[in-house]
Amino acid sequence: MGPNGATSTLVGGVDEVDRPLLTCYDDATGERTALTASQLGGWAARSAGLLRDGCGLAPGSRVAVLLPPHWRTAAMLLGAWSVGMAVSFRPRATAGLPVLEPGADLPYDAVFVTPERLDDWLEDVPEGRHRYLVGTGPEPLTDVPVGWLDWSAEVLRHPATPPDYTAVHASDPASPDGTSYGAWGSIAHGLAERLDLRAGDRLLVDATEHEQPLKWLLAPLSAGASVVICGNLDPARRDARIAAEQITRVL
Repeated sequence: MGPNGATSTLVGGVDEVDRPLLTCYDDATGERTALTASQLGGWAARSAGLLRDGCGLAPGSRVAVLLPPHWRTAAMLLGAWSVGMAVSFRPRATAGLPVLEPGADLPYDAVFVTPERLDDWLEDVPEGRHRYLVGTGPEPLTDVPVGWLDWSAEVLRHPATPPDYTAVHASDPASPDGTSYGAWGSIAHGLAERLDLRAGDRLLVDATEHEQPLKWLLAPLSAGASVVICGNLDPARRDARIAAEQITRVL
């Protein structure tokens, strides 16, 4: 059991000695999931295999990862980038407003979205050739609409080992607006410096307040910090969580 009686799970079932790189809490359900670097890498490898081998996509393909801060989101983003995809990670509802990306009116090669966003009238979920629902709760999805697939089932068809090497260059587009891998890396490094993040730091993130992956994923990883994401954060548990997780920085 984790703090405050929450269920604690180390994904993959192996109690590794090293500290988790990414930990996710949901104070509404009591869920706690922790992944070491190798475990997160395994899920990223599965995600990369799903995109490349399952969907038949190639470097430069346009992928929309429209998910909240979560370990599954991290796996999808890192997996997509590891095989050279151009990833849109628009985090919030558009309320019907146009998305300012070149070709945003065209179908994406793959779309990943939560069931809640799919059913929200404020959302403008884009079309995609391959469409996946990604649950962020502890229970499996039970009602997947026609034309969509359950990510948690499909991703397990692919091994937790990296696919064959894909050459990714710093000048390649990492997002559909043309921002390169090198540029995103520089932006992440600059943000980490502004947040005073350093190797060994442990960053606490309120998932509701900071949905942008640049803040909760790219910047801390660029600095060598680990991350604790809290969904539905209960302010009454905040101080206890800081102590239990040995937090050194709060976003």
